Amino acid sequence: MPALRRGIVGPLSEALTAASATALLFFVDPRAHQVFLPCPFRLVTGLYCPFCGGLRMVHDLAHGQAARAFHDNALAMPLVLLAALLWLNAAVARWRGRPLTELRRPVWLWPAVAVLLVGWTVVRNLPFSPFTALRP
Repeated sequence: MPALRRGIVGPLSEALTAASATALLFFVDPRAHQVFLPCPFRLVTGLYCPFCGGLRMVHDLAHGQAARAFHDNALAMPLVLLAALLWLNAAVARWRGRPLTELRRPVWLWPAVAVLLVGWTVVRNLPFSPFTALRP
């Protein structure tokens, strides 16, 4: 039984960390208050990075406003869902005392992620409609 407890400590601490950050963003609106440090990419370039609007997105999701959250950062919405599913998979495997199965990542995955993030940055910073609607 102690080995099972040790195995579940990681997923539980991750869940508590995520819940604490979400609770902070539930009570403190990032639109009205500077919660964390400002985005360094935005400070230097004046452009929105792929993650700009993420805090506002979590705030809106915590308040059940999915459409508004999607407007804040449309790319991060599916990524949050994917992260939650991956965490749930790991937590269930640890709870059952099974080793985590290694997911094989194709060679093209990380270059594709880089292209996606750069493309999202370019598209959301285009100065004409309909792309201006993608800004947080």
